[in-house]
Amino acid sequence: MKPLLKAAVACTVTALLAGAGHAQTAAVNFPTRQVRITTPFPVGSGPETVVRMVAQSLSKTWQKPVIVENRPGANGSIAIDAFRRGAADGHDLIHLDNVHLSAYQFLFKKLPYDPQKDFEPLLPLFKAAFFFTVATDSPYKAVGDLIADAKAKSGALNFGSWSVGNPVHLGSELFASMTGTKFEHVIYKETSQLYTGVANGELAFALGSSATSGSLYRAGRLRYLAVAGPRRLAGFPDVPTVVESGGPADFDVTGWTTIAVPKGLDPAVAEKIRRDIEQALAGPEVKERFEAFGYEPFPATREQFASFIQAESSRFADVISKSGISLD
Repeated sequence: MKPLLKAAVACTVTALLAGAGHAQTAAVNFPTRQVRITTPFPVGSGPETVVRMVAQSLSKTWQKPVIVENRPGANGSIAIDAFRRGAADGHDLIHLDNVHLSAYQFLFKKLPYDPQKDFEPLLPLFKAAFFFTVATDSPYKAVGDLIADAKAKSGALNFGSWSVGNPVHLGSELFASMTGTKFEHVIYKETSQLYTGVANGELAFALGSSATSGSLYRAGRLRYLAVAGPRRLAGFPDVPTVVESGGPADFDVTGWTTIAVPKGLDPAVAEKIRRDIEQALAGPEVKERFEAFGYEPFPATREQFASFIQAESSRFADVISKSGISLD
């Protein structure tokens, strides 16, 4: 029996080593052809611009073309469907944001994809801080003023966003829930129209990042009442936090995006892609663009990121349930 046992052990060890060797070889040789990153964001948007910079860096690192394919519309489903029909070996990647992974499953009765089963998020690309934007001549000088007026005129004030269920919409509903206020939600076709509407006094306020509202802010047509988070930003040292401006202490709303691979991808290949994206994000051009857009680096291990997504999902589920928002 001992010789048979030794032979069995030897075969098992050989198989394990062969499997490990194959995984290492696949990772070393990746990619073997063109890589496609499908994004639901339109050309020229802040998140899409970052992904294009990452793609350019990866092309140099991998010595293979890395293309970005824009598939906006249908709440990201068009891009996600294209990704799911693509290669499952890592040569097709998907660019997603927080609502795709943390909110839409609560907004739709039946999603055409499963956030837990179809994707493996590798790492966050950035975190986008949101500001309370108001017109330059708005009577509101602080978030506390906005809250007081909203309570005095329940339901008469409004806020805006570009769709139902996006981070700005959900963040505004969270603000209303935390402050015991009610607002009317006004939807604009695109972000440029939204923040022009704020500047023209059509809206009481709108949450917005520097990437989407910054041009009007720099032109003096918008004011930032506060940053929707726990600390001031280095690029905007004079803009107070929400609590400094008279708002709720634990109000924190951000946007973030990630690049994900197909679920079940060879772990060694997935890790290589993650490391190379991480290296691309450390480049000086990306850092410079982050400062211009008001984006912040968002370092996290895959385990930390998974926990963060779970926490975001729980928070969005609560907001959506309380507000009764639905996309069906």
